[in-house]
Amino acid sequence: MPTIDLRKKIVELTLVKKQLTGVTARVGIVLDITGSMRSLYSRGVVQEVVERILAVASKFDDNGSLDVWVYDTEFSRLPPVTEQELGRYVFTHILNNHNIHKFGRNNEPPVMEDVIRKYTQEEKDTTPVFIIFINDGGVVRLTRKVIMEASIQPIFWQFVGIGDSDFEVLKQLDTMTGRLVDNANFIHLDRIEEVSDEELYDQLLNEFSLWLKAAKEKRIL
Repeated sequence: MPTIDLRKKIVELTLVKKQLTGVTARVGIVLDITGSMRSLYSRGVVQEVVERILAVASKFDDNGSLDVWVYDTEFSRLPPVTEQELGRYVFTHILNNHNIHKFGRNNEPPVMEDVIRKYTQEEKDTTPVFIIFINDGGVVRLTRKVIMEASIQPIFWQFVGIGDSDFEVLKQLDTMTGRLVDNANFIHLDRIEEVSDEELYDQLLNEFSLWLKAAKEKRIL
């Protein structure tokens, strides 16, 4: 398995390619913990996803940490991930955390509203926010309304669909009208554990620079 240092180097190369060098951003990850995700947690796939995304956060965020949420019908905002406690983060803070509601059904809007609350009310500043949202299908339709209303906020939503669901709602993100800027993107990685770091980072960062440019033009940033 690649080390965090190797992954940071791959992220750095990707940032050069995407013209994102020198960009500072706050980075968060939202993890689906519905019933259909159970095996991905138990097999360590989610832990590795967190490790891979921490490498992105470490290159964008001055404090080198990754903000974390999990959700099913309910949601929990968890302690940030750092390199110091990376190895057992999912086991310690999610699977072994009895305060978290786990393996229920999907309900995206409440966790999304908490993400917005954190970055636009509790910790409001001018730094852009890059949210990676991991989901394996079943997104509720009201998610589109939250995305639309959030287009005035300094937050870019990168949805990552894993597994073989149809992702009907998420596939419509790029064609949604009525937004100040296009503030969301969707990629589908059927078996994310088989996708190389190079390909993962290339796809994750594909539209962030476009949003940054548009957000600056509209004075969101």
